[in-house]
Amino acid sequence: MESAPPPNDLCSVCHGNFHIPCQANCSHWFCANCIMLVWQHGSGTSSCKCPLCRRPITLLVPTEHSLRQRHDPEVAQILSKIHAYNRVFGGQPSSFFQRLQDLPFLLHRLLREFLDPHRSLPLVIRARVFIAMIASVVYILSPIDIIPEGILGIVGLLDDVLIGLICFLHVAALYRSVLYLRHGGS
Repeated sequence: MESAPPPNDLCSVCHGNFHIPCQANCSHWFCANCIMLVWQHGSGTSSCKCPLCRRPITLLVPTEHSLRQRHDPEVAQILSKIHAYNRVFGGQPSSFFQRLQDLPFLLHRLLREFLDPHRSLPLVIRARVFIAMIASVVYILSPIDIIPEGILGIVGLLDDVLIGLICFLHVAALYRSVLYLRHGGS
């Protein structure tokens, strides 16, 4: 159940089959070397922008298959470039809007990791995710609200939506820190 590029998809940079595929935080897939070339031919001092959606790429995640090929010198060299890129740009603070845009990417990968018995998400992270989700569900389902629905009607749902959003942002931030440590952190 590994994350991989869609079948029959091609790298949008070289228009060829993926070689050492990696997924950007915008959810687009690229050959690792291709996206590194895009970055090097751009500024080199700031994160590159996705060639498809123009969002800043702050995290690149190689596939598990690529990581298992580390013994190959060519793969090892490209993965070290990805690691260095993530170390520089993956840990930087991001705006609220950027975090909202990264939600689908992070939550989708987190769900896949939860469902994959071969992946090892740290127990502390699993526990924090479960606690955040349970606390949010309890708040949303409880009759006690900051803004009561009974009095204000549909406007009263605003606090439930905000609690859900805060929960998802918190869980996504936890998982992003895991990805950052795996693929770029020291």
